[in-house]
Amino acid sequence: MNTHRSQELFERASRHFPLGVSSPVRYFQPFPIFMKRASGSRLWDVDGNEYIDFNMGFGPSILGHADPDVLKFVEHTMEDGLIFGTPSELELDLADLLQEADPNLEMVRFCNSGTEATMHAIRLSRGYTNRKLIVKMEGGFHGSHDYALIKSGSGGLTFGMSSSAGVPEEVGRTVLIASFNDLDGLRKLFREHGDQIACVITEPVFGNTGVIEPDEGFLEGIRDLCTQYGSLFVLDEVITGFRFGFSTYQRLANVEADLTILGKIVGGGLPIGVFGGSSEIMKMVAPSGKVYVSGTFSGNPISMSSGVATLRKLRRTDYSSLLENTMWVREQLEVALKDIHGRGTVNAAGSMFQIFPGTDRVRTYSDAMGSDSVFYMRLFRKLLQDGVYLAPGQYETNFLSFAHTRADLEQAVRKTKKALLELSPP
Repeated sequence: MNTHRSQELFERASRHFPLGVSSPVRYFQPFPIFMKRASGSRLWDVDGNEYIDFNMGFGPSILGHADPDVLKFVEHTMEDGLIFGTPSELELDLADLLQEADPNLEMVRFCNSGTEATMHAIRLSRGYTNRKLIVKMEGGFHGSHDYALIKSGSGGLTFGMSSSAGVPEEVGRTVLIASFNDLDGLRKLFREHGDQIACVITEPVFGNTGVIEPDEGFLEGIRDLCTQYGSLFVLDEVITGFRFGFSTYQRLANVEADLTILGKIVGGGLPIGVFGGSSEIMKMVAPSGKVYVSGTFSGNPISMSSGVATLRKLRRTDYSSLLENTMWVREQLEVALKDIHGRGTVNAAGSMFQIFPGTDRVRTYSDAMGSDSVFYMRLFRKLLQDGVYLAPGQYETNFLSFAHTRADLEQAVRKTKKALLELSPP
């Protein structure tokens, strides 16, 4: 495969950006591929190579790239201007759709990214409860603000340490680390610190440690603990929202969070973040309350229009074939991984999946860390050369869209089997 133009652009990009990229996970060795066009389930790079895409922009493009209905609606909106700096009716239209999908979203606030939304939700939780501590799960990803960049310390349940330079130690002392799917450990943490905990924040399905589903009763247990101790339960549904149906994940799982965070799909491919919940809690947000949240581009008409067009289309779309296709891919890849490579598993939930070579079961963060991430990247690069674009990291997530046909999936599975045969010793 000829990728000379990508290499040239990477050399140029390296003069402008740290390691040539605008976000760390976009970099991989020897150099990232520069894309020029996307449509449906496909990407085309600057050298003219075509790829079946399972990264889907890291998740927003559930309808497929460049959905014609979304593009048409956005283009029509752009004719009236790009930004007003005032309220617009499109904000109301998108809020109506969100409330229709999950009536617990009595009030919402729009912002510009999942990072912003989680940052604001944590601040709101502290303002509402008048408490300082937050609980996050080890390996849970909630963006790139200081409080989200805290990992576990040396113990299983402990105050956290920063996983990034530039985050003060004092920040880590306000973040407690628990383990996903370890309800007993979380109970112990609440017994020790419950009256100081403002919120527990977690993804309902881990999407940034591969794909890890919650054990039965885990989310319900968090809900009960938060209710018992007067803490807020914050569910980060940036990835899971509208991934399983025209709904939040919690709505389908019959679990109610106090605050819900959305992004990715609800922006239809344009920047967006959303946090929301009951009117009682949300009225703490400025200007009606004292928790300050603002942004020049928050609720901008272009992101709103893309979100409205996307959710309107999803509202009338049957998810059954998408979910069935995802399970089919999971089964095919897991059989191939075990038969050819010898050991591995494939986790899937909704319309997302991830390949874990070298391990038989992944239900916790530590399980995921035990996978063979080096082999995953070898597989990624081999498939890249054969026109299949997986998520560019072991702990990212692969996504299916409504644009992926069974023929796409069969072709990708065949190429994956071929790659495994070439990479695995006889």
